[in-house]
Amino acid sequence: MIMNKIAIVGLGYVGLPLSIEFSKYFEVVGYDINLNRINQLKNKIDKNKEISKNELKNSKKLFFTNKKKDIKKCNIFIITVPTPINKFNLPDLRLIKSATNLVSEFINKGDYIVFESTFYPGLTDDILIPIIENKTGLKINKDFYCGYSPERINPGDKKRKLKHIKKIVSGSNKHALSFVTKLYQKIIKAGIHKASSIKIAEAAKVIENCQRDINIAFVNELTIIFDKMNLNTNEILKAASTKWNFLNFKPGLVGGHCIGVDPYYLTNQAKKYGYNSKIILSGRSLNNNMGKYIANKLKKEMKLNKFKIKKSKLLIMGFTFKENCSDIRNTKIADVVKITSKYFKNVDIYDPMADYNEVKEIYKMKLLSKPKINYYDSIIILVNHNIFIKTGLKSILKYAKKNSLIYDFKNIFNIEKNFFLKNEITIR
Repeated sequence: MIMNKIAIVGLGYVGLPLSIEFSKYFEVVGYDINLNRINQLKNKIDKNKEISKNELKNSKKLFFTNKKKDIKKCNIFIITVPTPINKFNLPDLRLIKSATNLVSEFINKGDYIVFESTFYPGLTDDILIPIIENKTGLKINKDFYCGYSPERINPGDKKRKLKHIKKIVSGSNKHALSFVTKLYQKIIKAGIHKASSIKIAEAAKVIENCQRDINIAFVNELTIIFDKMNLNTNEILKAASTKWNFLNFKPGLVGGHCIGVDPYYLTNQAKKYGYNSKIILSGRSLNNNMGKYIANKLKKEMKLNKFKIKKSKLLIMGFTFKENCSDIRNTKIADVVKITSKYFKNVDIYDPMADYNEVKEIYKMKLLSKPKINYYDSIIILVNHNIFIKTGLKSILKYAKKNSLIYDFKNIFNIEKNFFLKNEITIR
């Protein structure tokens, strides 16, 4: 009987939790090309703050490596690398092709390869399986088998962890589907949904994020409309949500690796079938411009309150793409920083969840270790981190001058209006 040994390629927000869970039942080789990442994990450190030191310490059957020869003896290969877009908003398949080529060097007869990255429908069948066949000389469903089980990791969510999220599985034939189902049933407690084909599973994954993007775009558009009418969007949403079937989405900056990226995978594939997206791309355009909207709204409010903007100092609180996580990929707060830096004398960024070196390397921006006291003419709170909520409004206002404008975009402190002056608020 063959003892299953799993290679997981890519140890980011998806691959690392997967490695931890599978290592409870199998020998697992966690592979990543980033040597720094490997060394950190060997020292029981997850810079993404998703996996604890104890979890890493207790994973006895998990071996981390950046040497491809170490995956040679594996017979199950799970690929979890990112699928980004390029500057033209076209799918960038270099990482997934590279990972597929890598595992193709070690695939033998009877082996299984499972993809978890987000794809457009048909990518596995039309591009990735042919890569394996051409490189190995093996034939799908005769010599090796393929599965697709899209990731559903929610960074920063301490309640809905990997094993608590229902998993979609699919396979290249009935045998592959049966194997992939049994494999994931080992670690997923929330249940398994079997898709009838890999393409169905691919499509299901990509529309999850398209749907969220469109819903957030709708609420963002409402925010713009109600702002022009001088109406409080948060109050309106609170009232509307009293109806049982109202979808209670909030306005926001849509960044990250998934929601702001995946819709382009579907719409670009749709073009090949002769259809140009209307709703999906409209939502993308609106969400992409929310950083500009927020920056200009702040500028307008500063002028209304007679601030000399060119001499003013601004503190931006939050830089990660969402609350309670360290992920800065595709964060739209970078847009707010760039635009406000053009007309404020000084713009500082504070986010204790984000990595200073990553922000500097990727965005050429600097994070504060701590904001200055009684220094800022304006503070804008853009991410509702728990650490900001626990800090409390009273402590945050200490960073501001006596007469300052505060913009609580996410309304985390439940003030009557998003914009308020420090001297208007009495903190007891």
